[in-house]
Amino acid sequence: MNLKTCISSSLIRHFPQSPVGGKKKLLIGTALNERFSFQVVMRQESGDPITVKAAVDAPQVLKVRIRRVGYVPVPHHNTSVLQDPLDMDGLGHIPGYVPDPLFDEDAFRLPSHETHAFWFTVTPKRTTAPGAYPITVGITPETGGSKNRKRGRTRTFTAEATLYPVRLKQREHFPVTNWFYADALIDWYKTDQFDERFWELLKVFFKNMADHGQDTILIPVFTPPLDGVKTPSQLLKVGRNRQELYAFDWADVKRYVDLAKTCGIKRFEWSHFFTQWGVKHAIRIYEDQGKSEKLLWPPETGATSDTYRRFISQFLPELQRFLRQEKLLARSYFHVSDEPHGEKDVANYVAARALLKELAPWMKVMDAMSDFVYADKTDMPVPSIKTFDQFLEAGVPSWCYYCCGPRKEWLNRLMDTPLPKIAMHGFLFYRWPAKGFLHWGYNYWYKSQTRQLIDPFTVSDGCKWPDWAYGDTFQVYPGPNGPIDSIRWEIFAESLQDYQLLQTLGVGRNDPQLAPLKSFKDFPKYERWRSRLKRQLLGALRQITLD
Repeated sequence: MNLKTCISSSLIRHFPQSPVGGKKKLLIGTALNERFSFQVVMRQESGDPITVKAAVDAPQVLKVRIRRVGYVPVPHHNTSVLQDPLDMDGLGHIPGYVPDPLFDEDAFRLPSHETHAFWFTVTPKRTTAPGAYPITVGITPETGGSKNRKRGRTRTFTAEATLYPVRLKQREHFPVTNWFYADALIDWYKTDQFDERFWELLKVFFKNMADHGQDTILIPVFTPPLDGVKTPSQLLKVGRNRQELYAFDWADVKRYVDLAKTCGIKRFEWSHFFTQWGVKHAIRIYEDQGKSEKLLWPPETGATSDTYRRFISQFLPELQRFLRQEKLLARSYFHVSDEPHGEKDVANYVAARALLKELAPWMKVMDAMSDFVYADKTDMPVPSIKTFDQFLEAGVPSWCYYCCGPRKEWLNRLMDTPLPKIAMHGFLFYRWPAKGFLHWGYNYWYKSQTRQLIDPFTVSDGCKWPDWAYGDTFQVYPGPNGPIDSIRWEIFAESLQDYQLLQTLGVGRNDPQLAPLKSFKDFPKYERWRSRLKRQLLGALRQITLD
C-alpha cells in the first residue's frame, strides 16, 4: 500500500497537492497549562480510496482531541500582487482548496492522489507536573468493504512534549473581542428568536470564545447597527405609551450576561448607539424585542433628533442602574458609531458624542476609527494596526483592530495568511502597548450587508471579494450543535498564550529579545523565531516553579 505519512507542526497548511515528507518525531516545549497542537499528514496513490484511522496513546495527565482537517474553496488570493511566501500562503495552490475547518473525526476515507491531515490538540490537566511526555499517534489504513476489510500496517509517530515549570497566569489588561452576532444563531439555526434552543446554542458558542482567549462579548441590548439591516436580536424588551414614555424589561439582557459570565467571559461591550459609517441616524429599536419588526421611529430619524433624544434620555439612566446593580460598570465598554471616516463624518460624530456625554457623563466610549483626526474625539480610539503607530507616537492610548485589511506584509489571519504570521499575534500585542484588540467577524455568516445566509463551507468573503477578504468574515463554522473551529482560530488562540507567557514572566516590552518585533508589519514571520524565543524563555525556568 503506497501510503505516505508524516508528523507536522500545526503551523503548516497542507494543501491537497502538498508533498508528504517522512518526519516521524516532533519536539514541542510548553508551559504547564498551555494548550498546543500538531498534525499527522497522509497521502496515498493506490488508485482506490482507503479508510485511515487515527489513535493516540498519551499520558493520562494530557487530554488529546483528534480532529480531521477539512478543505474549503478559495477562488483567489486576497491581494493581486504575489508576495514573499512569508507573507502569502498557498502560492501555487490558490485558486483551490485550503485547509481550515476542523471536524471531530478520527477516521477518514482518504482518496488517491490527495493530501489530508488529522489535527491533534493537547491540553494538560491541572495535575500535570513538569517533565517530558511522549504522545504516540498511530495511523492505521484499511481497505475493502465491511465484510472483507483488511487492516494494513499501523504507522506510528511521536510528539514529545516538554512541559516546563511555569504555569501561565490569566491575561491581564488586554481585552480581546471578536464580534459575536446573535442574529446569526437565530437565522442559521432557525430559532424562534430567544427560545430555549437559542440559549442552549449560545452557551456552546460562549464557551468556545472563552476557550480561545476571548474575554469580552458584544451585548445586543439593541440589534447592533452593523453591516446592513439585521434580523432583530434585541435583548431589551421595550414598551411605550402615547406620551413617548418608555418601559424596559432587562430579563433577557441579564440572562445573556449571566450566561456569558458562567462561560468565562469577563468584560462586556454594549451595542453602538448610532448608525455605522457616518453617524447620521438613530439606530433601529423595536417595540418589545422586534419579533414583529415594528420600529419605535422611522429609520431615517436623525442621530441627535428630539425623538431619539427623548428615548435615550430615558434609557441611559436605566442602563446605568442595571450596570451598577449587576456590578458591570467597571467591566463595560460603550460605542458611539462604528468606523466614522475622515473629515466628512467628524461633525456628526462630535455631535453624537456630545449628546451621550450630556445625558450620561459617566460613560466612556471607544470606537473603531483609523483616521488620526478622531484621536481626541473619543475616550479610547480603536485604530487599524496600519495607523496604530500614529496614535502610539502621539501618546494616545488606543486599542487596535483590523477589518478587510491591511493585507500583504501586515499581521492578519486570512485564508492566505501564513500560519506562522497568525501565530505572532500574542508577541506583537505584548510588544506594542495596545490596550486591547477588536475584530468584527467571529460568526458573520451572511452575504455582505444583507440577511441572506451564505454557506460558510464554500463562501468566506461575504460574496464581496476583493473588498472583503477570504477568511475575514468569520472564525468558526456553524456545526450541527455549535461552532466548528477553524485552523486560523486555533492558532490565534494559541498565540494569545504567548502574551500570557511574557506577562507571567514579567518580560519588559522593550526587552532585547523582543527587538525584532518592529511593528505590525515588520516582524519575524517564520516558525523558527517564535519557537526559539519560547525555548529561551521556558528553558531558563528548569529550576524554577511559579505558583
